[in-house]
Amino acid sequence: MIKIKEAIVVEGVYDKVKLTNLFDTMIVPTGGFDIFKNKNTQNLIKKLAVSRGIIVFTDCDRAGFVIRSFIKNIVKNGVVKHAYIPEIAGKEKRKKAPSKEGFLGVEGIDDDIITAAIKKCSTEKTDKKKRLITKADLFADGLSGGENSYKYRKVLTNELDLPHRISTNMLIDVINSLYDYDEYKAQIERIRGRKSNENC
Repeated sequence: MIKIKEAIVVEGVYDKVKLTNLFDTMIVPTGGFDIFKNKNTQNLIKKLAVSRGIIVFTDCDRAGFVIRSFIKNIVKNGVVKHAYIPEIAGKEKRKKAPSKEGFLGVEGIDDDIITAAIKKCSTEKTDKKKRLITKADLFADGLSGGENSYKYRKVLTNELDLPHRISTNMLIDVINSLYDYDEYKAQIERIRGRKSNENC
């Protein structure tokens, strides 16, 4: 598995599954054209572009390029890189018919082609000693398993522009992508202070 600094933005969940087996980084699916109306996903992509950079890796058809263009236009700050797959005729195994343009999408491309495409524009991850936030940290800091956990999580997800029902694993991925451990702890203290002021 290859460790890279940038987060990778793909179109769908099958693309995410494919790349999760190849790269050790955060992978964000746009849900296809759902990205146009999903403010949570848009804001997450913007923050990732600033905090670590993103690599946009969509299919080589018209829809893929429309999504690329949209992401490029909404990200005003940060680093946006683009990786491309070649136009290879065929269809994915799970589909009954090829796409309208007849090309394989990301999920149908060979691993070595994907790896080569991403490596061309990625940065090798060097923060091997970084202290990662874990489920135990969320529990210790009152974000899970406690009386006020939901309230604390709601404040944090609001600040990160994430859905309140986001899974714990996804929340940990996002936190580790945006903060180092000390920044995370400072954020938790701000949340606690804010909740205390609201209760006064």
